[in-house]
Amino acid sequence: MDSPPQMPELPARARVSALTTGDGRGAGRPSWLKRRLAGMAPLLVLVALCILLGILSPSFFSFRNLVWGVANQAAIPLILAMGATFVILMGSIDLSIEGILCVGAMIVALLCANDTNTNNFGWLGPLFALLACTALGLVSGLVHVGLRIPSFMATLGMWFVGLGIGTVILGGTAVRVLDPRVRAMAFLRIGYFPMAVWVAAAVFVLALLIERRTRFGRYVYAIGGGEDIAKLSGVPVARTRILAFTLAGFFTGIAAVLASAQLGQANTTIADGRLFMTITAVVVGGTALTGGWGGVVNSLVGTLTVVVLANGMVLLGISPYVHETVQGLMIIAAVALSVRRGARLVIK
Repeated sequence: MDSPPQMPELPARARVSALTTGDGRGAGRPSWLKRRLAGMAPLLVLVALCILLGILSPSFFSFRNLVWGVANQAAIPLILAMGATFVILMGSIDLSIEGILCVGAMIVALLCANDTNTNNFGWLGPLFALLACTALGLVSGLVHVGLRIPSFMATLGMWFVGLGIGTVILGGTAVRVLDPRVRAMAFLRIGYFPMAVWVAAAVFVLALLIERRTRFGRYVYAIGGGEDIAKLSGVPVARTRILAFTLAGFFTGIAAVLASAQLGQANTTIADGRLFMTITAVVVGGTALTGGWGGVVNSLVGTLTVVVLANGMVLLGISPYVHETVQGLMIIAAVALSVRRGARLVIK
């Protein structure tokens, strides 16, 4: 996989400091071959996993399974992973995914044609949901930066705020989505693929362009590589952090619209398990929790790895309860392999 974009040009002393480990000793740069192999490891794991599942279950490589069992199932996790990637690249974490997604799905269900009220705002429902999720992401960033609260605490609070809003408004009931245009996003095919797959592909391209072709993308890597050095280099750290959480909220809003369309309803449990799967996908793909290394391509590979593994276990008839155990082991192994033993792991 491609190496991440270069950090902004740093002063000579800053460049020297950037090459030291947490205990201040020069670590040096790993050889080109080692860096290349480390970057390719997640992709090699994905390829090996596909080959193994293809041998154990011949139906794995059937066109229907690859489209509906893998690509379609990976659409929402991939969109969520795109937003989480920018936050994790800064060395932060976003735990608000499930709460924000719940709010977005609820707005779609209540504003579009449904079985609870007489609203029928059409595409304005998904638009308002997108705006609301983006605003909640903005609030998370403002709380994190403005009040100087660690990101995991600020976003954990936003998680429960979102679930609380959904519980109060829905009252524990489910609202069915009856708008055929919204439901079409889950089942309408364009070519050989469902629309959800095309939406996820467009989101991936957008995230890749933001990462590779904008100052914001370079600033995110700079902050993850060393916030103090980034400040000395003129990087607007506070503004970049707020924008990263806002962008994560925007992507979560897109996922919320697709989730409500696929499920055909909204309830307070619609996002259950999404957070763990998102973080697992990002970390398994090779993006370091310490920040500064990885990217959206890594998250694409990580998402496909998690989805392919889950799909393979279903085809092999393995109990769903084993899926969570395997995901837990995957994220422990991925974090253990990605953390430099000489550096301190700090999630900001």
